Amino acid sequence: MAEGAAQGVPFEYRLIDADTAATTPDIPEVLSRLEDAGFDGINVTFPFKQAVMPYLSSLSDGAQSVGAVNTVLFRDGARRGDNTDLWGFRESMRRGLPSVRRDTVLLLGAGGAGGAVAQALIDEGAGRVLVQDTDRAKAENLVERLGAGRGVVVTDLAAAAASADGVVNATPVGMDKLPGLPLPEALIERRHWIADIVYFPLETALLALARRRGCAVLPGSGMALYQAVRAFELFTGRRPDPERMWSAFTAVG
Repeated sequence: MAEGAAQGVPFEYRLIDADTAATTPDIPEVLSRLEDAGFDGINVTFPFKQAVMPYLSSLSDGAQSVGAVNTVLFRDGARRGDNTDLWGFRESMRRGLPSVRRDTVLLLGAGGAGGAVAQALIDEGAGRVLVQDTDRAKAENLVERLGAGRGVVVTDLAAAAASADGVVNATPVGMDKLPGLPLPEALIERRHWIADIVYFPLETALLALARRRGCAVLPGSGMALYQAVRAFELFTGRRPDPERMWSAFTAVG
């Protein structure tokens, strides 16, 4: 909304908070209600990034490759699903960890965000992505989508961490409503770089531990910013100012 105001666009952005709803939101009902109200689109977050897909008319190439949607555009009676998490994490990593070794990366979480992170890691030159998820089927599906031996399902988390150059948390563990660490503390070593996509809070327990160990770190704020930059462009057709959006983001953080 701040970027819209800066560009003279009457941009209104509302929150539909599933955590405060009496029941789990009915996805098709929410989509229809927003379409009828004249909204241009909606952002979708955990845990609805994959659940929303059956109710969409089409998917962008990025959404198809990731297997998840975080942005839905309402256009001429159709619903187009897109994924700005992919570009958001990629851009954040390019700026925040430009020269780290990434031959082997341990990815925690194979859900909607995990799919975007995995593809971004491959795009940024990761040789292998070791995928761990409490739901093994999700990990297997993600590894299959990556193809060509680029992904491996983790069966031994300690061994995976020992072989990895870096670790990315793409699970909700560490959020204000789900505090804690996504992997045992003993598995984090000084040689690792550590990335977290959680941004509420900005300093998660994982990042705090990594800093104490002397690891290079990448907080979730970068992905949050750059996915929003791309979403703003999709919603409005205008190019936003990332620095101005960062100022607005940190002002309310």
